[in-house]
Amino acid sequence: PTSIVSTFLMMKVFGYSLNLLSLLGLSLSIGILVDDAIVVIENIYRHLEMGKNRVQASYDGRMEIGFTAVSITLVDVVVFLPIILSVGLVPNLLRQFCMTVLTSTLMSLFVSFTLVPWLTSRFAKTHRFQGKNLAGRIVLRFESFLEWLSDGFVRALRWALRSTRTRIATLLIATGLFFGSFLLLTRGFIGNAFFDTGERGEFLLEIALPKDASLSQTNAITRDVEKWLREQPDVVRTFTTVGTNNKSFGLNTPYFSEIHVFLTPFGHPRQEPTVVYARKAKVQLEERIPGAEIKASPIDIVGLSFSPIEIMLNGPDLDSLLALSDRVEREMAAVPGCVEITPTVEGGNPEVRVEVNRQRMADYGLAMAQVGLTLQTAFSGNSDAQYRDGDYEYPIRIGLDAFDRRSAEDIRNLTFVNPLGNTVYLKQFADVRESTAPTRLERRDRVTSVMLTAQVIGRPNGSVSRDIKARLDVMPLPPGTEIKYGGDLKRQQQGIGTMGFALWASLVLVYLIMVALYDNWVYPLVVLFSIPLSIIGAFLALALARENLTVFTGLGLLMLVGLVGKNAILVVDFANHLREQGTPLREALLQSTKLRFRPVFMTNIAMVIGLLPIAMAQGAGADWKNGLAWAIIGGLNSSMFLSLIVVPVVYWLFDRALERLGLGKREKVELEE
Repeated sequence: PTSIVSTFLMMKVFGYSLNLLSLLGLSLSIGILVDDAIVVIENIYRHLEMGKNRVQASYDGRMEIGFTAVSITLVDVVVFLPIILSVGLVPNLLRQFCMTVLTSTLMSLFVSFTLVPWLTSRFAKTHRFQGKNLAGRIVLRFESFLEWLSDGFVRALRWALRSTRTRIATLLIATGLFFGSFLLLTRGFIGNAFFDTGERGEFLLEIALPKDASLSQTNAITRDVEKWLREQPDVVRTFTTVGTNNKSFGLNTPYFSEIHVFLTPFGHPRQEPTVVYARKAKVQLEERIPGAEIKASPIDIVGLSFSPIEIMLNGPDLDSLLALSDRVEREMAAVPGCVEITPTVEGGNPEVRVEVNRQRMADYGLAMAQVGLTLQTAFSGNSDAQYRDGDYEYPIRIGLDAFDRRSAEDIRNLTFVNPLGNTVYLKQFADVRESTAPTRLERRDRVTSVMLTAQVIGRPNGSVSRDIKARLDVMPLPPGTEIKYGGDLKRQQQGIGTMGFALWASLVLVYLIMVALYDNWVYPLVVLFSIPLSIIGAFLALALARENLTVFTGLGLLMLVGLVGKNAILVVDFANHLREQGTPLREALLQSTKLRFRPVFMTNIAMVIGLLPIAMAQGAGADWKNGLAWAIIGGLNSSMFLSLIVVPVVYWLFDRALERLGLGKREKVELEE
């Protein structure tokens, strides 16, 4: 509580709020915050068992472990600096999370160096459970389990250090597991996406009738759809808009309507994910309303209807782009999991084209401004007139009755009065004919453009995007046209670049910090060997939990750089301490593994217990957090079980190599006055 409450001060200073990311950072920190306290208390308790009094044991235990505690905490927090100091989409998304974890972790170090030793100096005592009650028997069984487990690690390490062959075999096994874990990615056991949309329980239903449908027809059909939705047991409420959509930029589209559908929470009692429920609703409604085009888009965690697949076609003219759009749409439809393919620009939109003969118009004594204003008034109306009632004004909109402009013939018979007072028909000086045109015109970077969007069902977004790109890369394109990718694929590329930079930068920072703390360039490399071991468990956990590799699971992998390095630091630091006391190398490694197994195991268990509620959470907003927790849980466990054996072996090899090269030896120099 001390560390978490102190974090609120930082949030106040930087203007952060209690949102999804800051709360996730606080909840994720629960397991991290007790790490420093566990390491300090365990060492103080070891000094109490030596027969020291509480004050002396608290002081000696804290001083002995202080350097190590500082090391593991700095390694924990330095991995967040590259993201905090970077700019872009991913850093802006994760900065509050990183700052929250960093601040709370530093505060936990301060508490473990001050409050914890003070409390142990007042209240700590050794206690031997006798097993006379249930609690005592449970503790004794747990103690015996820890002893059995630590002895097992020591026996395994003794075998690994027995000869050159066993040491090489140990490294080969670890290397094989590391590279083998990447097969889970390449074989499709782990999907990839920018981030999971989350189970919000909402989707947007878009209904497009034939383009000559009237507003009243669209409204009637939409009411029928609303009635059908209300009859579905999992639908809570709906919100409907008729005659416009979110892509029409405020223009009237009488043939179009949108229904925002709110569902019951997932699992209570709805058993189908929103994306599956929306897909089934679309199929049933298409059978119910022949001739209608229906699109169902899940609402993401931030409350927006989005399309994970976006493909932009740019070219010199619209006709070639529309033809290319049809070909691209067929290629996309052939990719499993790609559904709801919708081009933003379509042909066939009915319109009436009026081409004015300016010479004939002038012969009748009319001006273009007069003709244009009359046509505007006829179709869009004119609201120049105002009706005033006291302090209020109401616009009076004057327009031609819809009955009198239903066909091209009605438009041909529109009348104008010239300055001589004569009536002139539009057909006398203009060619009026029915035609079709694109639904809208798009330009990107001053180039004509068409975009296709699609939804994904049953497969990770990144996997579908990759398959689509592979098919389009081999498709011949008309001269002057190009294909660009947006949506999840573009965001993934940005995220991979940012997270890749953050990973390498964090490795360098962790190494430099350990070099400064150890005053040695070699032993920090030994600690870094524990990081690849965490990838094994992280990928395995993601595959077993059927989670995707997203920007948040990437953040979990980044956090593992600091978290798993702590285990290796505890072993390496204590081995160095024993060697300074004259203990032989082999015995120092065995003793450090034996004596440091308990704090390593306890901190690991604390982290896993703190992460399990996040990993197993369900409901709105849980999906994108589950993968982060599973990645850290898997990485912590694999690193704990492997690093306690592999890191001492690497330590042995480095030490012997330095000894043969005559490096790394320290000579004591006595100065005399």
